[in-house]
Amino acid sequence: MKAIVYEKYGAPDVLRLADIDTPAPLPDQVLIKIHAASLNPLDWHYMRGIPYLVRMGVGSLRPKIGRLGVDFSGTVESVGQNVNQFRPGDAVFGGKLGAFAEYVCLSETRALVLKPSELTFEQAASVPIAALTALQALRDRGKTEAGQKVLINGASGGVGTFAIQIARSLGAEVTGVCSSKNIELVKSIGANHVVDYTERDFTTDGNCYDVILDNVSNHALSAYRRILNPHGKYVLIGGGRPNDGRWLGPLVAPARAAVLSRLVTQQMGAMLADLNPADLATLCGLMVTGQVSPVIDRHYTLGEVPEAIQYLEEGHARGKVIIAVASP
Repeated sequence: MKAIVYEKYGAPDVLRLADIDTPAPLPDQVLIKIHAASLNPLDWHYMRGIPYLVRMGVGSLRPKIGRLGVDFSGTVESVGQNVNQFRPGDAVFGGKLGAFAEYVCLSETRALVLKPSELTFEQAASVPIAALTALQALRDRGKTEAGQKVLINGASGGVGTFAIQIARSLGAEVTGVCSSKNIELVKSIGANHVVDYTERDFTTDGNCYDVILDNVSNHALSAYRRILNPHGKYVLIGGGRPNDGRWLGPLVAPARAAVLSRLVTQQMGAMLADLNPADLATLCGLMVTGQVSPVIDRHYTLGEVPEAIQYLEEGHARGKVIIAVASP
């Protein structure tokens, strides 16, 4: 099969499209023919091996696995003899490392669910990491309730576009922060208020919030505290940029937030998404009922993954970037 591989850390030009063996499913696994995949900041972190602390899990000198991509959607090609939940021909979506490829293999109990017929394969592929991050940050870490005021910093990106819609589904009054060119997009997906950060500093405008979901981490924690209600919750999920510090990079702010949270009445911390089928099913329900709709920015082919990651690294993607792998 065709797959994106890399043998060393570096810029997008370390990636190449190669022929590798198609995986064979174990007794409890499902083999899926991928129709679409999507990008996340996690992909360029793995590609570049930064911050260096990341290499403790993926290879200190060179990548152990040499594969990229997590989010995917596709059709079940074959199943192992012990698989009960899926059968060949099922349309599915989920998350598994190595999704920038024509096939992926994973256990039926992992992050894999049936794709609702109301969603295209590209829409489904945009969901796993970004939408799960938004859902778990707002519902589980932010404890968002109806009537609360929620601020989404970085409202036009992959996580941000899902977060606005999920916060509205939870009954919150939502303020989105974005640039001038994305104001109409952010309004169109449900934000009650929009702050253009090129015109106004949301940390000094006098408004306070019960929950802040920070996808960017472009202000000091003291500034966020100033606009967070006394028992409010600040959740950081920003992944940083390629030129941030190479040793710790985006890990510095979460560490500071965790320490600060012990000293104040406000709850401040960071989180990573937990890929699980139960929450993917919850998101299916929100999308089928029209409460959440994926926002897709650009499309690339499998061979264009290096260009797609370069675009994502620039930090201007509106919603999700999709990799078209094969036609259904």
